Amino acid sequence: MCELLGFTSAKNTDISDYLRTFYSHSVKNPHGWGLMYENGGREILKEAVCASESSYLNDVIDSMPEQKNTLAHIRFATVGSIQEENCHPFTGTDISGREWTLIHNGTIFNSRYDFRYCSEQKGDTDSERLFLSMMDTINSRLEKSIPTERARFELINDFIAEKAPRNKLNLMIFDGDLLYVHKNLKNTLSFKRLENGIVFSTSPLDNGLWVPFPMAQVIAYKNGREVYRGERHKGTFVPTIEYITAMDAMYI
Repeated sequence: MCELLGFTSAKNTDISDYLRTFYSHSVKNPHGWGLMYENGGREILKEAVCASESSYLNDVIDSMPEQKNTLAHIRFATVGSIQEENCHPFTGTDISGREWTLIHNGTIFNSRYDFRYCSEQKGDTDSERLFLSMMDTINSRLEKSIPTERARFELINDFIAEKAPRNKLNLMIFDGDLLYVHKNLKNTLSFKRLENGIVFSTSPLDNGLWVPFPMAQVIAYKNGREVYRGERHKGTFVPTIEYITAMDAMYI
């Protein structure tokens, strides 16, 4: 199972210890790592090697400035080959010039409309096809008008709620202003409140107070505070015996 980390804050904050602990989990998620961080602009780094074996990740974390918005990912390949193009985050710019970035932990089982993106994607993962579908949905709305921040949230909320049924859809999305967070599998995402922000992680990263993230509900944050919350939807992912057996076999 891939793991996700997200961070949002009102003030620049040193999160290097959280990142180091997060990437230490790469021993069980060895098929690639990725990072979105701020360094005078949005930087995206990713590599199709185990994070603990990266030749430069530690140097990046050591030299990274304090952050307000960060996403990190470690990959356990379930769909798609082991190559850099399949590592998260996925990022792209909509027709208004807004840059979107997504990290995903899960598998898309119900995706009959997304296979049309196979010829467009750079890699071969279901997560990238999900991202391309999201970008098309955003651009379709932008052809009519530029949505307000609230309307932008509602667009992403509706997209996730529509995609969630029968899919494992733990994800985080950053649009330059809002950090959208969602999970639909129990015991797979928690958050910890800091002095000026919030850190989200698939697994707790220290002995502090980590609170389970709500199920089947999209929540958006800005500058370390919740700003929008969608209605709970019915797209909770319930693993089958076949799914559990397959996941167990992958970790042996």
